[in-house]
Order: sequence, then structure tokens, then C-alpha cells
Amino acid sequence: MQPPTPINTHATGTTGTTGHEGAEIIAHDPHSSHPGRSGWLLILLAMGIALPWLYVRFTIDFHHDLSPALVALLSGIAILGAAFLLSWAAEAFQMDVSQAFALALLSLIAVLPEYAVDAVFAWRAASDPSQAPLAVANMTGANRLLIGVGWSGVVLLAWWRHRRAMRGRPVGGPEADSGEVTTRGVVLPRSQALELATLGLATLYSFIIPLKHVLGSEIPLFRGIGPIDTVILVSLFALYAWGTARAPAEDPHLVGPAATIGALPTLWRRVTTYGLFIYAAALIFASAEPFAEGLVQTGRTFNIDEFLLVQWLAPFASESPEFIVALLFAWRGLASAGLRTLVASKVNQWTLLIGTLGAVYSIASGGPADLPLDARQTEELFLTSAQSLFALVLISNFDLSVREALILLGTFLAQLFFPQTEVRVAFAFFYVIAAIGLVVWDRSRREAIAQLPAMVREAVGLAPRR
Repeated sequence: MQPPTPINTHATGTTGTTGHEGAEIIAHDPHSSHPGRSGWLLILLAMGIALPWLYVRFTIDFHHDLSPALVALLSGIAILGAAFLLSWAAEAFQMDVSQAFALALLSLIAVLPEYAVDAVFAWRAASDPSQAPLAVANMTGANRLLIGVGWSGVVLLAWWRHRRAMRGRPVGGPEADSGEVTTRGVVLPRSQALELATLGLATLYSFIIPLKHVLGSEIPLFRGIGPIDTVILVSLFALYAWGTARAPAEDPHLVGPAATIGALPTLWRRVTTYGLFIYAAALIFASAEPFAEGLVQTGRTFNIDEFLLVQWLAPFASESPEFIVALLFAWRGLASAGLRTLVASKVNQWTLLIGTLGAVYSIASGGPADLPLDARQTEELFLTSAQSLFALVLISNFDLSVREALILLGTFLAQLFFPQTEVRVAFAFFYVIAAIGLVVWDRSRREAIAQLPAMVREAVGLAPRR
């Protein structure tokens, strides 16, 4: 095995190597005489900050011995450490697979807490019908948070960072790639076409679910989220996963702890990467439910409505790993990777998560059954589908501007302050009409949508790259 070849980085004041698979590896700290050591220290620190919670989690009855606020704090710190480990492992993993597959795996692991919380509600709903609205509320809240706060947050943070960089203020390390960020917002690569196409199909299908409730409320297996939806949506996710696995690998630009991992011999690099994925996933599983419950219990002390806690506070807690990972990417100048992570998370939630609800409810019911929807949840699903359609049209030209991010954030926040039924329905129709209007009046978006099938074939390696 050939040793890494030094690369000349005097222009930037950093030190680096070309890794075993051709990846460019940049030292984490150009002022450190032991750049590799600093990378390992950060990895150990991220692993170590979870130890207090792991001790509490498995040695005492924390439900009775600790306050909900302290449980939320300790488990939240563990989730933060897991988020750092996931981001570094995902970057190093790109030496073996495509960025699309690495980020898809990252988003799947990071969204596991949301799957766990929703599965609990869906399972309980089979024996307690009052839990069914909570399962759908948690899912719709998570999806709207992901776009309204997640997508917009990455763009706004990347834009702020870019403006500071343009003014000559140091805001990050040499890993920053300002080519992904402009004064308008974040630009995505053409390889994002696979996620956008999958999300588009899932979004169009999602409108059928509330429509089923309206048109077929008396037809068995046609009244809510059930086996038919599970088969279609899980199959769509499987096609997406197959496409990401086929996407051509690219030489990544590794920095910091990811560079430390990438500099290892191939076998040890893979062992370390897989080990970090497993450790981070275990941390999330051990922390997610107590974190969400701790926040919910803390909220109840302030007399906050349970439905609102389940729809907004619990999803915000369970989705914090992926939010943190995406914002870390944006802060370090890798804005398109951050946004791509959240788009992949949206694909996961809009296919696999909804499909999982139907499957879990059917298993708990002892046979094929639909997770029932009431009028409120039908409206929530329609609003969530409409927001997804609008956001998808905004990003269809592979660009999400600051203005568009502010629109997503503003309309999302407005829904929180005006929760009346009429307002929810009005926002849903606004999203749908605005999406149609953008496609009709914006030629660049129509052309981008028309070119999407060809770009998908290119992204998965079925057509030559341009």
C-alpha cells in the first residue's frame, strides 16, 4: 500500500495529503504540530460527552431520580456528540461510496429518533384510538419543521457565513467551499436530481392520503395510512436507496477529524467509520425518547397543550441530530452537503416514515389495517403535502435563495401563531397556488423540471456525465 502523497498547501497555510483513494485530506489545525492528534482528541471528546448520560441511562431510575429538565439536558448533550460523530463518519465514508449514498445513510441514522417516537404512537393507537392523532401529528410536525426551520436555517446560516467571509472576517477553516454559496443563497449540484425526483413523486402521492379519507371514509383499507401506502412509499424509498448506491463515487475534500480518519489505512479507516456510525446510532437510540419525554414533561410544567407538544416540541427534540449535522456542514462552508442532508431526510420521512406508520399499526392490530385519520389530521396532512410541493418547486432549479428561505421560515412561523382550521387550509391553498404559479411563470423552473429525468439517469450512472 502506497503512503499518502503530500500536497502543497502553502498558499492556504494548511498541511495536507492525498489519501489512499485520491481524497484530499487537510489537517484540522494548521497551527498544531500534531494535526492528527487534534483530530483524535475531538473524536474522543464527542464520544466522551455522552458518558454522563450513558451512566445515568443504564445505572439509575432516571425517571424518578432526576428532574425532566436534567434528563433533557444530559440526553441532549449525548445527541450533540452523536451528531458530530455522524458528520465526521459520513465525510470519511465518501472515500468508499458516493456522497449521495453517504448522506442518505447519514440522514437515515439521524432521523431514527423520529421513527422511534412515531412508531410508539402508532403501536399504541392499535389499542388506544386516542393515540392515532398523535402519531400523525408527530409526523406532520416533523416534516414541516424540517422544511420550515431546517432548510431555511441552513441557507440563512450559510449566507451569513458567506457575507462575513466576503468582508474578510475569518469564520471557519480551510474546508469552506464558498462556491456552494452565493450572495443569493445556496446552489445545489446536479447530482441532487435523484433526491428531488424521489421527493416529487412522494409529494404527489402524499396528496392521495388525505383525499382517501375524504372520498373513501367507509371503504376498508381506504380510510387512512395503511398497507397500500406502505407498499408504495417503501418501494419508492427502496428505488431511491438503489439509486444512491449506484451514484458514482467522488474524491471527497476531508478536513479535521474526518481527515484524521481518512488518513488511516483502508481497513482501519472502514472499521473506524463503521464503528462511529454504530456508536452514534446507539447513542441516538439511547437518548432520543428520554430527550423528547424530558422536554415534553418540562413543557407540561408550564401548562403547554399535549397536542402542541407532540406536534412541535417532540419532533424538534427528535430531529435535533440531523439539524445539528446540517448546520455543522453549513458553518464549515459545506452548505450544499448540509442542505442535501436535510433534503435526503425529507425523502426518508416522506416515504419510509409514513410507510412505517401503516406497517406498525397493522402489526399491532394483528392484520392489515389503516391508521385512522380524523378531520384535523386530514387538514394537517394536506397542509404538509402543500408545503412540501411549494418547497420542492422553490428548489427545483437547484438553488434556494435567502428570500425563498425567509418565505419558508415566515410561513411556517405564521402557522404556529394562527393555528385555526381556516388558517391552516388557507396556508395549504396558498402553497399549492404559489407552487403552480412559479411553474407557470418561471421558465427556468419549467426547464429544470423537464430535464430532471435525464439528470436522474446521470446522477445514478445510467448516462454519461456532462
